[in-house]
Amino acid sequence: MSLRLALLPLCLLVALPAAAQTRGLDVRDLVQLDRVSSPLLSDDGRLLVFAQRALDFDSGKAETALYARNLLTRDMAPPRRITPEGWNVNSATLSPDGQTLYFLSGRNGSSQLYAMPATGGEPRQLTDVAVDIGSYQLSPDGTRIAFSADTFGECGADLACTKRKHAEAADAKSTGVVYDQLFVRHWDTWRDGTRSRLFVAELPAAGAAPVTTVRAAGHALEGDIPSKPFGGAEDYVWSPDGRTLVASVKVAGAAEPWSTNFDLYRIDALGDAAPVNLTADNPAWDTGPVFSDDGATLFYRAMKRPGFEADRYALMALDVASGAAREIAPDWDRSPSSVAPSADGSALYVAAQDTGEYPLFRVDVASGEVTKLLADGTVSSFVVAGDTVALTRNTIDSGDTLYTASLQGLETGAALRQITPTAAERLPDVAFGDYEQFSFKGAGNATVYGYVVKPWNYQEGQTYPVAFLIHGGPQGSFGNGWSYRWNPQTYAGQGYAVVMIDFHGSTGYGQAFTDAISGDWGGKPLEDLQKGWAAAQQQYAFLDGDRACALGASYGGYMINWIAGNWFDRQGNSPWKCLVNHDGVFDTRSMGYVTEELWFTEWENGGTPFDQPSNYERFNPVNHVANWKVPMLVVQGEKDYRVPVDQGLSTFTALQRKGIESKLLYFPDENHWVLQPHNSVLWHDTVNAWLRQYIGR
Repeated sequence: MSLRLALLPLCLLVALPAAAQTRGLDVRDLVQLDRVSSPLLSDDGRLLVFAQRALDFDSGKAETALYARNLLTRDMAPPRRITPEGWNVNSATLSPDGQTLYFLSGRNGSSQLYAMPATGGEPRQLTDVAVDIGSYQLSPDGTRIAFSADTFGECGADLACTKRKHAEAADAKSTGVVYDQLFVRHWDTWRDGTRSRLFVAELPAAGAAPVTTVRAAGHALEGDIPSKPFGGAEDYVWSPDGRTLVASVKVAGAAEPWSTNFDLYRIDALGDAAPVNLTADNPAWDTGPVFSDDGATLFYRAMKRPGFEADRYALMALDVASGAAREIAPDWDRSPSSVAPSADGSALYVAAQDTGEYPLFRVDVASGEVTKLLADGTVSSFVVAGDTVALTRNTIDSGDTLYTASLQGLETGAALRQITPTAAERLPDVAFGDYEQFSFKGAGNATVYGYVVKPWNYQEGQTYPVAFLIHGGPQGSFGNGWSYRWNPQTYAGQGYAVVMIDFHGSTGYGQAFTDAISGDWGGKPLEDLQKGWAAAQQQYAFLDGDRACALGASYGGYMINWIAGNWFDRQGNSPWKCLVNHDGVFDTRSMGYVTEELWFTEWENGGTPFDQPSNYERFNPVNHVANWKVPMLVVQGEKDYRVPVDQGLSTFTALQRKGIESKLLYFPDENHWVLQPHNSVLWHDTVNAWLRQYIGR
């Protein structure tokens, strides 16, 4: 696409009337905002398709539809919905010729594949298999799909067998389940004996009945494809000739819960040849396979240290003919999350965290030279077709907004072409808090960064109570991005200022900075938080340090428990009027036995709790409960198997037994996150009421 076309006027979904900004963001605004995602481009760059989720708040039910926009038109017509009303769809893909749109939908009771003209029309069901299709990849010639489904290994390609076995288990008079190895549960589900496996199916001709028979692919591999709990179609890819698939698979046997050794396997898509391990030399994580257009090179991302889930991902190029692999940009100290090759294979377009933001980069395959194409916020998804890129980007004051641009234009600093409204345009009466990144000298005199957000109704010369947010991970970041769970604007919308510190262990500041937290959970990170809080108050006079509450989830919840017993001034006073702990670790030793992904606790503590007991006790909050004195709100989900319910109940029990003002907000149907709309509203209302009780607003 030419630069001229990239600079056409904005084309918004709806006409948005002007309105006075009279209030701040409320959680009800947050959960009801339409959410834009998953851009697609036809190969010629003419057609843009994307998904948009809308929520009916009363029922709590969401519906995702597909919208399309012809990028070559000059008119101001907004994108138009192309999937019919009442259809909830996901995982859209365009055919190679750009004429047909494929997607998954549970319209008829189970998740199946459908197709329709890319310009709109009536969907046609293509599959009618006995189990839900979890993900899929369309073959390069558009005649077949590879898809994943949760099945029992002994059933092979007989998907009806899996359905029967589930029915038999549901009808059984006994409910007990016998396990002989871990995992017994993962993220938020108990293992039922199935794995996610790959299958291949021929797509029916026009007018033919939906496909019901399939063939198995790579079933000799005893590992989930895609990986669980968060893997998807990006875990596997067709070769350009359509003869094979390459998938990222962890084949670890009983060691699965403490291994991070994912390998790339070549899987026969046409016959029964045994899978071939392409990355057997690397004992760590290999993932994200994608071929160059000519099929000569397989690009992927690879970690180097086994057992460490937050290691740096290196960009790799594997020569398909020789099997030789090399790192493309070994001196680039960033960890890309997605990869898209240019049409000629000479460059990779990637998104990666960088100093509190998530820009888009171009990486030259031959030289490893890295060029930042787009900064200012978080690029959450992108797709490239020729010289055209479509991407979603968000910031602290806006949810995902869809843009298109010329890649050549980005390299010369040209503006983006906005396709969908920003959050401010969708909520014209809402004022968002202004934000700014700041830095200070933290632990070891290192430069540490943070963000401060003003309240929505900020007035010069006034001071405001503060919500001090502590991110989880711990290898994570509260950077310049938008969240539907921990969003600083929901606090700014209540009249609070917000401070967020990217302490040692945070991502996007180089791998050494990320590594610094392992084995030191309560050391340098606490020092950074203390120095960051002091620096923020010194740099921003509107922060009222006498009216402040600290809040965190996961590792952030751990830190709430840790600072409850370890952050005091010389007079023994805490800087916090209240604390909020969401799904936080209470006892690191117990956590080492009760969590499911053991590689995490074992890496962070240098071994198992029985091999390295002193490491687990060094920064264990349970050993400092005697010092607790600050009121704390505890939040816990029953289906959280990452930081299980005993951690939250133990925290609340300790608080109650010591007579400290405390509350427990318990969700029997939520996991590590609070995802259901009405539960999210209750979460925010409860947290905000807790803050008002202790710091006002």
